[in-house]
Amino acid sequence: MAVTLICVGRLRERFFADAAEEYLKRLRRMMPVTVVELPDEPEPSQPSEKLNEAVMKREGERILQKISQHDYVIAMCINARQYESTELAQKLSDLFTQGKSNIVFLIGGSLGLHEDVLRRANERMSMSRMTFPHQLARVMLLEQLFRAAKINAGERYHK
Repeated sequence: MAVTLICVGRLRERFFADAAEEYLKRLRRMMPVTVVELPDEPEPSQPSEKLNEAVMKREGERILQKISQHDYVIAMCINARQYESTELAQKLSDLFTQGKSNIVFLIGGSLGLHEDVLRRANERMSMSRMTFPHQLARVMLLEQLFRAAKINAGERYHK
């Protein structure tokens, strides 16, 4: 049982990188977790639907190259199911029990995930109906995965 985060873009601000590294350190004591950073495309200077689509397509192609056919893929999206922490813990436990040996979470770039990536995903998950920068979304997801691991291990967690 392993978890992989595939993230478009790197953590540029030190405070995001420090927070992510802290949660990774804690989480790795409880389960194998890998973070794969993929380069983000520069946003078009004169954005249009067509140019934005091209950016998301190039980022999406890089994402799809990192996913195997056996991975269970959860795409992080605004308009998707939201889990409470205990529900996420149960979801992960159920997936591991069902033999899903690698669960992959996807965090897109600033424009989001391309439709090809969303079609590949087994499900979509939302942190909130609010929009967060993808750097903060990574920290939040790592924290929730750590919390889920603690719940599944029967350890105390803050509500």
